[in-house]
Amino acid sequence: MRNMDLIKGKDIIIVGLQPWDTEIGSNCKNIALEFSKFNRVLYVNSPLDRITKLRHPLDIKVKKRIDMLKEKKQNLEMVSNNLWVYYPDILIESINWIKIDFLFDALNKNNNKRIANSIKKAIKVLDFKDYILFNDNDIFRGFYLKDYLSPVVSVYYSRDYLIGVDYWKFHGTRLEPKLMAKSDVCVANSSYLTEICKKYNNDSFYIGQGCELELFLSAKHQPSPVDIKEISQPRIGYVGVLSAIRLNLEIIMQIAKDRPQWSIVLVGPEDNDFKSSELHSLSNVYFLGAKDPKDLPAYINTFSVCINPQLVNELTIGNYPRKIDEYLASGKPVVATKTETMSEFKDHCYLATTKQEYTEFIQKSLESDSPNLARIRQEFASSHSWENSVSKIYQAIINYKTI
Repeated sequence: MRNMDLIKGKDIIIVGLQPWDTEIGSNCKNIALEFSKFNRVLYVNSPLDRITKLRHPLDIKVKKRIDMLKEKKQNLEMVSNNLWVYYPDILIESINWIKIDFLFDALNKNNNKRIANSIKKAIKVLDFKDYILFNDNDIFRGFYLKDYLSPVVSVYYSRDYLIGVDYWKFHGTRLEPKLMAKSDVCVANSSYLTEICKKYNNDSFYIGQGCELELFLSAKHQPSPVDIKEISQPRIGYVGVLSAIRLNLEIIMQIAKDRPQWSIVLVGPEDNDFKSSELHSLSNVYFLGAKDPKDLPAYINTFSVCINPQLVNELTIGNYPRKIDEYLASGKPVVATKTETMSEFKDHCYLATTKQEYTEFIQKSLESDSPNLARIRQEFASSHSWENSVSKIYQAIINYKTI
């Protein structure tokens, strides 16, 4: 990263959808860590809402937040140099079930005001000045924060097409364009999402995606996990959340049935559709469950071919699948569903449009893989660093305002 691409010595407040204690990989956490190399960063976890408190009181993360509300624990934690995580000391109302626009907006504005007032307590403790507000895709809880916190620059980060999800669709379809328009700068991790941002805000920029490169580049040096050693090769693997709204179950089924001699290894937590699917009855399909993110490179390293059998719908079509960079950084051949975003990877992955092509391309990958191809994949993935992505965020902010 060049000095001209840097923002240094500033205060940055991050709000968003992914809490710091999430078990899965998080773009926003990686961005926060990169920000904190040269700036002070306050990472605000989303506040506890009333329905979550009532429905999941025994969940470890929910219990921690309840304890903090009772003032049993400190709610501002320094997690690394220049980086603090804040747990808002409030309980907000669960309002998304309300379908009357003006009533939802009034209650949402009140929630936002209470969130902002809580954040101001942390701002005062840390003595933040002239701060940048970075909103990680939080359409509702972040809608009014620019108004209440008065940052020098507000940035909206679009990394998922949220209004393709039922939870966000009703109010999000109306509010996200307004949030994009009222933000000073919009940034997005895919060309598809960037074009959507540009419809509402001229200061919209593509920033690409980062990957924890060192972790995956060194995957070959990690020992094989115990629970995969007895699974026969070739192993065709997927790592990530197993969600039927994002992944095509039929593709996985087709691969497993077409090639019973292949081991299909799925690493990640399952939703109910996956748990009840026919895949569990197939002898060559292995579900290994959720793993600590730091252990994922070791699993990927044991795969012969990595797959991303993405379901193409309005939720996924514009998404940047960070797992592709993780696969490539590990040097592995990749077969993935063809989308607009995946066109960036066309020289380094097989891009399938049918179930049959998945089997065909996996076979080709097994037959053609080589150390030289693995090196080329790793070199390509190395350009997709968090340092490079955050550099583009800095440049977008600088283009808007010299700070």
